[in-house]
Amino acid sequence: MKLVLKPLFEVELPPEFVDILKTKIKGREIKEGEIIEIDLLGKPLKFEVIYAEPKEFKVKEDTKIELSSGKELILDFEFDKVIKNVILVERNIVILFEDEVLVLSENGHKIYNEKFEGLKEVRGTKNTLVIVYENGKRIRLIHF
Repeated sequence: MKLVLKPLFEVELPPEFVDILKTKIKGREIKEGEIIEIDLLGKPLKFEVIYAEPKEFKVKEDTKIELSSGKELILDFEFDKVIKNVILVERNIVILFEDEVLVLSENGHKIYNEKFEGLKEVRGTKNTLVIVYENGKRIRLIHF
């Protein structure tokens, strides 16, 4: 689970502020696009939830929180596996691992994720993804 929050006030926040923020919002239900408010030393501080994965969830100890200050949304993703290839299909991003296909929306939300025995090839067109697996004996078509 991951949150990217944009402060709605003009103050430079130190990197360790995310730890304070996490303790203040832990246990709360958060939705992408909403404005959340925390109280710090008697002052209300507002943040816009500009990214949440999943789009709605309860904040837990293992939730990753990042702060964004710019107008553009910058997302960093870290994987346990090595990325083999990346394919752009219309408004989606297809990430290929050795035995797995992960499809993200252009905003970084998970659309599809599956492991394949004998993953051989993946190709995409405007709105269709073709996955060749079981060493070339089967295909799967995914339409977006």
